Amino acid sequence: VQTAILKLKSPVPQDHDAESGSNTGDSGRGSVSALQESGNESKENGAGGKTAQPVRFGWVTGVMVRCMLNIWGVILFLRLSWITSQAGILLTWLIILMSVLVTSITALSVSAISTNGRVSSGGAYFMISRTLGPELGGPIGVVFSFANALACALNTVGFSETVRDLLIEYDSQIVDSINDVRIIGSITVTVLLLISLAGMEWESKTQILFFLVLMVSFINYFVGTLIPATPQKQSIGVFGYRSEIFLENLFPDWRGPEGDFFRMFAIFFPSAIGILAGANISGDLKEPEIAIPRGTLMAIFWTTVSYLAISSTVGACVLRDASGNMNDSLPLNFTEACEGLSCGLGWNFTECQQSGACSFGLSNSFQVLIQVSGFGPLIYAGIFAATLSSALAFLVSAPKVFQCLCKDNIYPYIGFFAKGYGKNNEPLRAYLLCYIIAMCFILIAELNVIAPLISNFFLCSYALINFSCFHASITNSPGWRPSFRYFSPWTGLFGAVISVVLMFLLTWWAALIAFGLIIFLFGYVVYKKPEVNWGSSVQASTYNMALSYSVSLAGVEDHVKNYRPQCLVLTGPPTLRPALVDFVGSFTKNVSLMICGDILMSVSQRNSNEMIKWLNQRKVRSFYTSFKASDLREGARHLLQASGLGKMKPNILVMGFKMNWQEIYLFGLSDAFDSNHGVCVLRMMDGLDIRDELETEGMLKNTVNDQIKTVFQSKQGKKTIDVYWISDDGGLTLLVPYLLTRRKRWRRSKVRVFIIGEQQTMENDRKEMKTLLQRFRLDVHDVIVMTDSESMRRFEEMLAPFRLNEGQLDERTAQQQRTEFPWKVTDKEMDALRLKVSVLRLNEIIRRNSKYAALVLVSLPVPQADCPSSLYMSWLDTLSCGLHCPVLLIRGNQQNVMTFYCQ
Repeated sequence: VQTAILKLKSPVPQDHDAESGSNTGDSGRGSVSALQESGNESKENGAGGKTAQPVRFGWVTGVMVRCMLNIWGVILFLRLSWITSQAGILLTWLIILMSVLVTSITALSVSAISTNGRVSSGGAYFMISRTLGPELGGPIGVVFSFANALACALNTVGFSETVRDLLIEYDSQIVDSINDVRIIGSITVTVLLLISLAGMEWESKTQILFFLVLMVSFINYFVGTLIPATPQKQSIGVFGYRSEIFLENLFPDWRGPEGDFFRMFAIFFPSAIGILAGANISGDLKEPEIAIPRGTLMAIFWTTVSYLAISSTVGACVLRDASGNMNDSLPLNFTEACEGLSCGLGWNFTECQQSGACSFGLSNSFQVLIQVSGFGPLIYAGIFAATLSSALAFLVSAPKVFQCLCKDNIYPYIGFFAKGYGKNNEPLRAYLLCYIIAMCFILIAELNVIAPLISNFFLCSYALINFSCFHASITNSPGWRPSFRYFSPWTGLFGAVISVVLMFLLTWWAALIAFGLIIFLFGYVVYKKPEVNWGSSVQASTYNMALSYSVSLAGVEDHVKNYRPQCLVLTGPPTLRPALVDFVGSFTKNVSLMICGDILMSVSQRNSNEMIKWLNQRKVRSFYTSFKASDLREGARHLLQASGLGKMKPNILVMGFKMNWQEIYLFGLSDAFDSNHGVCVLRMMDGLDIRDELETEGMLKNTVNDQIKTVFQSKQGKKTIDVYWISDDGGLTLLVPYLLTRRKRWRRSKVRVFIIGEQQTMENDRKEMKTLLQRFRLDVHDVIVMTDSESMRRFEEMLAPFRLNEGQLDERTAQQQRTEFPWKVTDKEMDALRLKVSVLRLNEIIRRNSKYAALVLVSLPVPQADCPSSLYMSWLDTLSCGLHCPVLLIRGNQQNVMTFYCQ
């Protein structure tokens, strides 16, 4: 619970409504004042008249057209007919609808996220990072940018294959079939790069041109299906609409090593991945919160209709196998053997079917749509428009997303690519990087190899987008207020799960590569902890968990087995007492609660954010709280009462040893005992307050940034931890050394326990103590019995003739004796003398036995109610003075903190 609460200590913006902004986590962005400033800026720009304005697009040209062009890619023209032949019309529709289901759910999630505040540039990366935080946003930014670069290569290879086939048809090959694809692809992606570098305005005009060409090619195709087939077309398997062909092609006919359902799905799915094309250029849209939902969903609807229509029409018009040989036509009264559907249509393709030598038909040719259309060259134009528009869109998307990632400074060495140029802040350097990546994969020159890789990367992105929407919804954060209402957190969860499942069903090894890369990048961000604060749903979830667990703990009774030393440390400003902070952090980190209390007596307030930042930099897991009070006692008393939450309340007060004794110091200790708290007082030879040292070095103003190294940050080696257990306090004096030895810096230190005993029973006392420690499962190196009975006996024998021995007299006689013999020693005075003698003697023993110890723990004497503060502090001073190692005066609240029972 403490870990969850500690994550919430950083300042959180008041709302999720935020821009990408900077990586400083400025919570002022998105506020009313920020909106007014942006309005003023727009007015000033408008008044300037000729100031260069960035190009902004509406939902039609900016999102719908762009998404449709991206979805109508290379798969539509070059693989859809082949997939229909393999899977049949029914399973092809299932593949299309499964893809649309994933993309539609993702589109709903994107719509919800994009309408929950202003969306800046960065597309999917921006949405995920601002919703789930940099830990998941950073990895997906890298993967998504890379996936877009691969998609650019995929569509470029598709275009190159079409051009190569044209060259082969006209007997004009450059080198050979593979190298021709590489040469054409390299030239094409270079031209696309030049168009991108010209700016978004030129890129947008090019996309509109491509869209018009595609519309003409679609019309041309559907008109071609209605035109009666000529004998030449029939020889290649095109017969127009025939019910028998439609029924034959309804069911699957798997062929070759790639003939299975999920392989077909893996090849087809990249044709549906273009749904984020509009979101990826969110920074270039006029109203992204309106344009992204409307344009994306409309694009999915119309492209789905087109895919279903083309797969069903091509399956109703074209046979799976045809020879292309005009001599295979059958005469009216034929007698030769003929098998298959083609026989009833007047053609005998039996020979090529049996030999597997058919060159035409749905199963053998990727150019079926060209053959069916009314005018073949227009389909080529459509292929060129679809592939080039998709490649261009991906070539633009990848750098835009990567630029946003680079600006956030989540990963090192990529800031170089964050620089933008021109009025649209074009990422020219990122364009070149994307061009190089695309070029490398173009050289593979195999469409079916690249497609499954892209499918996995995009499915991974979709999974996180859907999970972002689900997570933001279930956290019930007040900042999650999307204006788009047509979504459910459970559809988002379903979309995330189905995306992950599909990743492994499609290409398991590519899924493992994708997840391995994301886990590596995720681990890096978690380790580095970038200083960004975007008000993510992870923060909201952490709050919910902390609140829920804290409330549930409040109803649980305390048990000795679950005891934890929860410390209120009176550090003042933690930066001025680093040794005290480091020591307490050594035995509370990841174990129990630590609160640094700052009692403000001379200042009105202190910057708590700076104190928390200093503690985090020092890797100390602690809260910081301040309280304004007139004196130390009042502040300590109120902090003891008010600090903590539910069961997470301090049970130990930790202080530094004060050299300037004051009454309120003793009263503060008494108040802690009275409120049932344990007490620890840490003393170091050079003191704990480093204020004078910092003032001497002129560093006082920079204490937040300067980390002073203390003895508790060093490895203690094989030094000992010496425990002088003078009185039983419930076990706290023994528990703290055990917790220290669990730390890496103290692991090699040996614990020695010193107890008081009699000379006659010394060995027996030692064995009993070792047995007791073993039952408590405490690893103690040695137990040493301290005997000082001889000196004390001589002291008491010397004073025996001069004592009143009030315990043996009644009250009246004792009062008479005190009046007649005022020089005699009373029992109370004798007890005080015993304490003084024992304190002096114990200090000598400690200095003799613990000369080379790393730490000394001594049972803290409990002050009597009428004990003067100066006398008590003099005892503490005498008890702990002259030691070169840190000394901890410790006392529990007499409640057991350890048990050797199981229940």
